[in-house]
Formats: sequence, structure tokens, C-alpha cells
Amino acid sequence: MSGEAAEPAAPQDARAGSPEATSPKEGRKGAEGEKAVPARRPRRHDPNRRDRIIDVTIEVIAEHGLAGTGHRSVAEAADVPLGSMTYHFASLDELVELAFSRYVSVLADRFDARLAAAPEDGDLAAIVTDVIMVDFLQARRDLVLAYELYLGATRDPALREVTRTWMSRSRRALERLTDPATAQVLDALLEGLVLHNFLARDPMTREEVHQAVARVIGPAR
Repeated sequence: MSGEAAEPAAPQDARAGSPEATSPKEGRKGAEGEKAVPARRPRRHDPNRRDRIIDVTIEVIAEHGLAGTGHRSVAEAADVPLGSMTYHFASLDELVELAFSRYVSVLADRFDARLAAAPEDGDLAAIVTDVIMVDFLQARRDLVLAYELYLGATRDPALREVTRTWMSRSRRALERLTDPATAQVLDALLEGLVLHNFLARDPMTREEVHQAVARVIGPAR
């Protein structure tokens, strides 16, 4: 939907000074007969508002977590009226699902491109080690978002489907370089090693990660 259509009143926690909170007395002529004061601000032409809200939502989640993400925090970050949230989205859950779906699509495209650029006869253990140690562990924002998604997926079936989409795409990317059975195990190992190294007091060294990956791949590669 474009930002041209009239939006409904904001939820009851609308900020003071918003069009929905304007006093009904505004707009009447004053005692001295001066011109009427407009009761509402002009609507801003904002055809990309819905997309911008979705993009901003993932940034709010990255900064505040799912627990700190709500209609008000997203509206303020996106610089839109609070009423836009319920106008464009049926619920906060729907908005979060759309934001994570878009994020996973970007992440999966990046992962796929990374592996597609690797030579088919290259050192697969070294390639996967680079993905773990550089692509993931040096991208803290992506780590935070990934685990916020996993946390949400424990309770929300829609986010579980988003998570499964990511897992399916990452396995397919790995299958470019190895057989499906090995790709499945590598995918699980990759997730586990990233989480371990992110949280551990004594994270594994690059050499230790490489050895673990190589043991899964076996002598063939």
C-alpha cells in the first residue's frame, strides 16, 4: 500500500502532538475571527513507507532485541506516525516475520555467493573455516540477529519457517562443494561452532576449527 491512502488512528499509546491526539477545538475560528487553525498536519508523500518500516525493524531488533521491539520503537526509528504500524501490518508478529524473512534472504544470498566463488577442487575445510572465523564471527550484528531469530523461533511457528528457509538455503550452497549428507552435517557443525566461539571464554583457534571441519569432510577433500 502506498503512503497516499489515509491511515487509521494510532494505537492508544499515540504520542502527544500526533494528529490523533489533536484537540477537537483546533480548527475553529477564534474569538477575534482569525482564520481557522488546521487540525491535522499535511500528509507526507511516502510511497515506500511500508518497505522502510520493514527495513528499520531489523535494525531495531539488532539494537534492542525482540523483547525491546514494539510498534512505538519501530515507528520512532522509521520516523512514521504510530498509526502507520497497524495500517500497513496486521500485527507486530507479522512485521517481525517479514523483517526476518528479508534479512535471511540477504544473508543466504551472501552465503551462496561466497561458496559459489570457491573453486570446486579447493580446500573445502579451509573455505568453511573462513566462513566461520571471518564471515560470521567478525560480523557481530549478524550473530545477534541470527540468535534473536533462533530465540523467536522457539515460540513462533512463523519464525521457525524462516529459520528452516535459512537452513535449507545454506545446505544447498554447501552442496555445491560436497555431497548432500556431508553438507547437512557441515551446516550443523558451522552453526554450532559459530555459537560456541561467540560465547566461549576460550574460543577455538582457527587451526582447531579447521581440524574439526576437516574431520567431518573426511580424507576425500
